[in-house]
Amino acid sequence: MVSEQQELDTQQGAGHDARGTESPATATFKGRLHLKDFMFSSPEPTQLRRSPRLLRHTSTVTVSETVTSSRTSSATISSTSSSLAKTTIVTRSSPGSKPPRAKPQTPASPSPSPSSSSASSPRKRKRQSSSYAPPSTYAHLPPLRDAIAPNLLVLFVGLNPGIQTARSGHAYAHPSNLFWKLLFSSGITPRPCTPQEDQLMPELFGTGHTNIVGRPSRNGAELSRQEMDDGVAVLEEKIRRWKPETACIVGKSIWESIWRVRHGGRAVGADFKYGWQDETENMGLDDDDPGWKGARVFVASSTSGLAASLSRAEKQAIWNELGAFVKKRRAERALEGEKPEENGQKPEENGVPAPTPP
Repeated sequence: MVSEQQELDTQQGAGHDARGTESPATATFKGRLHLKDFMFSSPEPTQLRRSPRLLRHTSTVTVSETVTSSRTSSATISSTSSSLAKTTIVTRSSPGSKPPRAKPQTPASPSPSPSSSSASSPRKRKRQSSSYAPPSTYAHLPPLRDAIAPNLLVLFVGLNPGIQTARSGHAYAHPSNLFWKLLFSSGITPRPCTPQEDQLMPELFGTGHTNIVGRPSRNGAELSRQEMDDGVAVLEEKIRRWKPETACIVGKSIWESIWRVRHGGRAVGADFKYGWQDETENMGLDDDDPGWKGARVFVASSTSGLAASLSRAEKQAIWNELGAFVKKRRAERALEGEKPEENGQKPEENGVPAPTPP
């Protein structure tokens, strides 16, 4: 009886009031089992576990940052790739997390930049800067023969023989030189010609060639200004002797030397122009031949592959003007029955004409 009465009193005190109605019990975390006593508590602060998705996102950001930094320099690529490998190892070895699946990623194609293009593509060979080279530098190379005959339609005046030209023994022989291509495309020759035909040009088409400086060099920078000026008097004498209708100056620098010598050292400056020059600039005047008014001067663009101041179209337009004159005069000579050679004389070799046959 006592135990039953105590249990009844306990129930009434816990959930019933004096009237016998049920009263709401106060919420508590402990309850009857005291669960708080069974919770794990660590004396040291625990490190939060990260989700594999968060780890995958972090590694993706690292990859994108590495790709961005690789665009700046090729040296950074190797260091970032090694750091990527270390980051991947640490991510996979993190405790309690599954390794993220490796997704195939295509490398981003960075926009072309000077640094990236130089690292991925082979560097272009830099053109060596040249300075004056004495004649002894290329003394082992043979001189180039002139191709001259009397009464030519055009005598082409070049700067000097290049290395390839001197070795082959034929004018304008370097593959990058446009001389022979421009002769045909402008109509100066009715068919394409080759450097091996240079000595036949006076007889075939009434054209010839010579140079203002005889010795070979790699380019014009290896010639001295005095050499070019000294060559003007020699050129005047050749024109006076062979009397071509036209002297075509193949290159601006050649005409600058001729102008400087003929005008007392004054530079041509603003007076320079391509094409036909004034008749006052005719070359090869002969006091002993009053009827000879000299050769008309036509200044053409340089045909060297090193000359890049004019485009191919601009060079072609200049040479077309000379080609129109040559085609007209060739047709007029054909009607007159005139040949490029006179008196059966052959083209000159090394400045000495061949003997006239009896």
